[in-house]
Amino acid sequence: MVAASVSVSTNDPINARILAVSEDRLPGFQRDPLGEIARQSGVELSVVIERIQAMLRTGTIRRMRQTLLATNLAQGALVAWQVPAEKLETAFDYMFQRDPFSGHVVIRTTDTATAGSKYRLWTTLKVPQEFSMTKHCEFLCQQTGAEKFLLLPAKKLFALGVGHVRRRGLEPGSRAEVPAEVTDVSVATLDDQEWRVLVALKREFTTEELISDIWAGRAREAAVPLGTFLEVAESLNRRKIIGRFSTFLEHVKLAANGEAVTRYNALFHWAVPLGREIEAGREVGRHHIMTHAYWREGGPEFHDVNVMGVAHGTDKTVLLAHKTAMDAHLKEAGIPVSYTNIFWGGRSEIKPSEISPFAYREWCQHVGLNPG
Repeated sequence: MVAASVSVSTNDPINARILAVSEDRLPGFQRDPLGEIARQSGVELSVVIERIQAMLRTGTIRRMRQTLLATNLAQGALVAWQVPAEKLETAFDYMFQRDPFSGHVVIRTTDTATAGSKYRLWTTLKVPQEFSMTKHCEFLCQQTGAEKFLLLPAKKLFALGVGHVRRRGLEPGSRAEVPAEVTDVSVATLDDQEWRVLVALKREFTTEELISDIWAGRAREAAVPLGTFLEVAESLNRRKIIGRFSTFLEHVKLAANGEAVTRYNALFHWAVPLGREIEAGREVGRHHIMTHAYWREGGPEFHDVNVMGVAHGTDKTVLLAHKTAMDAHLKEAGIPVSYTNIFWGGRSEIKPSEISPFAYREWCQHVGLNPG
């Protein structure tokens, strides 16, 4: 039980200081992530541990884990699904509950009908590099009744960091002084020991595991000495395989304590001239409201959109104001936009995508899919 005196609200000043760091301010691999949260937030370590344990136990924080740059570990794509209306909810349930390799699962709508509006179900997908994303999606079509899918892999990344608490109150147009950095997408090859470390590294933390010596138990799980575990993790970090150490709040649903951390999940689309995708992505990605920004190509069914991004908020009109400010910024930068749209998120669930090739083979055997 959580002591009555320990607040689990994201609006609590101490919790807000902790979450402003812990959501997306711990890049890469940290030997002492809880200590780093304490240092950056100015909150004593024992209090950091107590508050995060309380928020995790009550569901205010839905998970805490070391994230990976999965685009560098497995083939990945955003997938748009065309599903008959009567099968939409059951397809959603299948993707979320029965496919370990689908991560974000969202039903989206647009304010105005376009050719792409018939793609209501959106997921992220990761498939280990020796297997086929297309074959995997064809299998999911058979299981769910989806009629069509479009794979939208990221070609470049410009923003990746979901910090809902620190984004509260941002003024539309708030942006960094310089354009966003560009992250390449390239798949790395790991040996067996690196995979063992990685699998242990990425597992979600329970409240009992939140102690100062946070990686000792994971080293035992990976069957390597702690020193080796730390060295391998830092090597993976240098190879740009490690994402960030992070706490995750609800994206759309109410938290367990009834708070709405965020209410709206907006997927922005822009079509810019060929050859200017990186320039446009860097300009969009520098806006502080953006949690994700990518170069993805939607093709003719999405009016040749090639820059996409995601923003979250509690007020739809404020998110629209942010979008208007970004459109104006692109115009000021001399980047023409031939098409733009917003796909609003409704029902949504998020889970970490499995990326282990060992797990993929086991899953294929379980569902009767030939992985070859």
